[in-house]
Amino acid sequence: MKKLLLILMFALVPLSLIAQSALAAGGPPTDILKGVITEVNAADRTVIFQKGDTKEFMTLALGADMQPEDIRMNKKVLISLDKNAGDNVMKDISIMFMDMNGSKLIALLVIGLVGGLLSGFIGSGGAFVMTPAMMSLGVPGAVAVASNMCHKFPKAMIGAYKRWKYGQADIKLGLVMAVTAVIGVQIGIKIQKYILNHFGNAGSNLYVSTIFMIVLVFVGGYVFYDAWKLAKGDGKETVSKLAVRMQKIQLAPMMHFKTAKVTISAWITIPVGLFTGMLAATIAVGGFIGVPGMIYVIGASAVVASATELIIAFVMGAWGSVQWGLSGLIDIRLSLLLLATSLIGVQLGALGTTYVKDYIIKVVMATTMLIVAVSRGAKIPGYLADLDLMTPMNAPIHALLESVSFWALVTALGSAGIIITVAMVKGMSADRHNKKALAGINHG
Repeated sequence: MKKLLLILMFALVPLSLIAQSALAAGGPPTDILKGVITEVNAADRTVIFQKGDTKEFMTLALGADMQPEDIRMNKKVLISLDKNAGDNVMKDISIMFMDMNGSKLIALLVIGLVGGLLSGFIGSGGAFVMTPAMMSLGVPGAVAVASNMCHKFPKAMIGAYKRWKYGQADIKLGLVMAVTAVIGVQIGIKIQKYILNHFGNAGSNLYVSTIFMIVLVFVGGYVFYDAWKLAKGDGKETVSKLAVRMQKIQLAPMMHFKTAKVTISAWITIPVGLFTGMLAATIAVGGFIGVPGMIYVIGASAVVASATELIIAFVMGAWGSVQWGLSGLIDIRLSLLLLATSLIGVQLGALGTTYVKDYIIKVVMATTMLIVAVSRGAKIPGYLADLDLMTPMNAPIHALLESVSFWALVTALGSAGIIITVAMVKGMSADRHNKKALAGINHG
C-alpha cells in the first residue's frame, strides 16, 4: 500500500499533463466569458453583455434551455459559449460571487472555525472541508478554490509559527518542499483554467469533485488503516518501511532535516512537494497529500509532518493567491469571513497537538477525508448531467443526492470538531494529572 502511495505521487503529475494535452486535442468547442449582463431582450432571446472591467459590449443569444426570466442582471457572471449552436450562443451561466445573507454568513464563520481547527491539528489547510462547503453554499468551484487559497496563507502562517514554537515544525524541510510546491501551483492553476475555459463552471465543479473523491478515498482509507494499526499497538509511531528504503538512496544532494530527524536525498522530496502544490492550486488542497507524503515517503512523524505542512501551505498559498487574484476569481468576502474564525481555530488545533498521541491526528484526518469524499461523490451525477454526459436525474433523486452531500459535509465538520475537542480535553486532563502526581512525588 505504501508503494502505491509513492507510485501515485510520481504518476499523477505527468498523467495530469498528458490529460491536459488530450483535452486540448479533443475538448468540446466551448469558450468562457467573464463580465456583467446589463440588458435582457425577452422577445429576441438575447442579452447585452459587458466583458470584464472593460467598456466592450456584445450581444449574446440564450441557449435552448435558458429562460429570459432566469437571467440575473448587473451580477458578475461566468458564461460558457456553445460554438456548436452558433456564434455567441450561451450554453451555461453562473453567478461568480453569491448573494450574502445572515445564514450564509454564519455558515461561513462556522466553516472557517472548523477548518482552522483542522488546519492547526492535522497540518492541512482544512480546504478539503472548506472548498466543498463553499460549493454547497452555491459558490462556483473555481471561485471557491481561489478564495480558499487566498484565506489560507495568513492562517497557515499563524499555525506554522505556533507549531514552530512548540518545536514541531521543520523549517528547512518546509522551505525545500515549498520550492517544488510553487512549481506545482503553476501547473495546477493552468489545468484548472484550461478546464474552466473549455468546459465552463459545470466542468470545473465536476473536476474538483472527482479529484476530491478519488484522492480522499485513497489517502483517507490508508491513513485510517495506519491509525487503526497504531491504536491496536502501543500508539507509538514508527518510520514506515518505504521511508526507510527512501532514506537509503544516496543520490546527491543529501539533506539533513534536524527537527524531522531525517537525512534523505533532495530528489525524494520533489514529487511530494510538486504534487502537493499542484493539488493546492487545482482544488485548494495539498495537505492531505503533503502530510502523508512526509510521513510515509520521507519518514517524518505525524506531528512534525502536520506542522511542516503549514509552512508549505503559507508559501504556496501566498503565491497561488497572487496568481488567482490576477485572474479575478477571488471573492474577498469569502476569504475574510473564513479567515475571521479560522485564525482562532488554527491556534486551538495547534495547541491540541501537544496533548494527543500521533495516531489521533491520523484518525481525525482519515475520518474527515472519508466523510467529505461521500459529500463530493453525491454531487458528481448532477455535474455529469449538466455537461450532458448522462441523462438528467428526476427531481426526487436529485434532491436526495443534494441532501446526502449536505449532511455528509455537516457530519464531517461536526465529527472533526468533536474528535479534536474530546482528544484535547482528555490530553490536557491527563497532563494535569501527571504534573500533580510528579509534584507529589517531588514534594515527598
